[in-house]
Amino acid sequence: MQDYNRDEYSMDDAYEEKRHWRRGFFSGILTVAFIAAAGLLVYTVLNLGSAGFRTAENSGSASVGSSQVEQKTERLKALIDQYYLDDVDESAMVEGMYAGMLNGLGDPYTVYYTEEEFNALMESTSGEYKGIGALMSQNIETGIITITRPFEGCPAQQAGIIAGDIITKVNGQDVGSMELSEVVAMIKGEAGTTVDITVYRDREELDFTVERADIQVPTVNSKMLDDKIGYIYVMEFDEVTADQFHDALEDLKSQGMEQLVIDLRDNPGGSLDTVIQMLDEILPEGLLVYTEDKYGNREEATSDAENYLSLPMTVLVNGNSASASEIFAGAVKDYHWATLVGTTTYGKGIVQRIFDLGDGTAAKITISKYYTPAGNNIHGIGIEPDVEVEIPTEAYDDGVVTEDEDAQLQKALELLRSGQVTAGEVQQ
Repeated sequence: MQDYNRDEYSMDDAYEEKRHWRRGFFSGILTVAFIAAAGLLVYTVLNLGSAGFRTAENSGSASVGSSQVEQKTERLKALIDQYYLDDVDESAMVEGMYAGMLNGLGDPYTVYYTEEEFNALMESTSGEYKGIGALMSQNIETGIITITRPFEGCPAQQAGIIAGDIITKVNGQDVGSMELSEVVAMIKGEAGTTVDITVYRDREELDFTVERADIQVPTVNSKMLDDKIGYIYVMEFDEVTADQFHDALEDLKSQGMEQLVIDLRDNPGGSLDTVIQMLDEILPEGLLVYTEDKYGNREEATSDAENYLSLPMTVLVNGNSASASEIFAGAVKDYHWATLVGTTTYGKGIVQRIFDLGDGTAAKITISKYYTPAGNNIHGIGIEPDVEVEIPTEAYDDGVVTEDEDAQLQKALELLRSGQVTAGEVQQ
């Protein structure tokens, strides 16, 4: 397989709680306790003064004079010092100035990261961190923080913490007025250290001492739906996801899988390198995706001919399938390698690069568009499924869509079992 880029590709924005039957099967997978991502990024360590940056002067762009900016900034600072009523956090004010510069571009995907935000982003995209191995969510109305899912075999589960436990104290400190990010920061720590967690369960408080460890987030889950059809749910495309996807495929093959459902619903995207690795395992030799920047520079990612998976396959997508999910869906659709079932995808067809600013902060900047193998840019459009199926709103009445109520999954199974979906064929 051709290397797409030596840089690391990762993710950026938080995404919403899953509402489909997968919540029941996978014990309520959420990512609200992590800064996860609906995006496609390139992370590279590149300082502002280094070669590789085109300045306004050498790119022909108009530039606001630096002296004018300095003068206005100094005047605003003087006005604040003389007239502003309350105390001033100068550090926060400067950080806000940097953020405002990028906000002025009017691009929601181009943003500034403080040091804390940048560290959290890099941790979330790796799929690995040091902590207790549990996902948490916070009710935005009540502020209550709940354990959504303890990872199997990880410290939280081993200590006896279960899904539904309400966190009331961490290390003896009441967390009732805290934000989720603050509580997460208190719980995380170096492997081998301990944290005391008090939870409310069944009308009583329970105390747990949990030893922190190195945690790998399970981003892929799988099972056999019957004796022939395998099912793989991909939550997001982290650095660890390609290996987890490979292991899931091998496990399903060992159980006699002859047909496959890949579920990308509510998957916000993530690592471009990861999705390329996964497509390389499925598709035959050829182009997988390419990007073009504003200078017309084109970069391609290709699959080699060593491995591909030729069996009847469906891919589930919906309006929250974004970015790297759309690269996956677009490639299998262009190759006629799988049948897409569900609703039109999100429509994010641009790429961001994260630039390390050298002081622990970073800037994420939109740098290019990406195109499917057939040359389609889906930004603002999305990818239409081959078979459009909505899940009836009444299926959500009890909060969880069961497997039987999941009209999209049931349609995918119908197509496979009836023989309407056939294995992809390599074009000679």
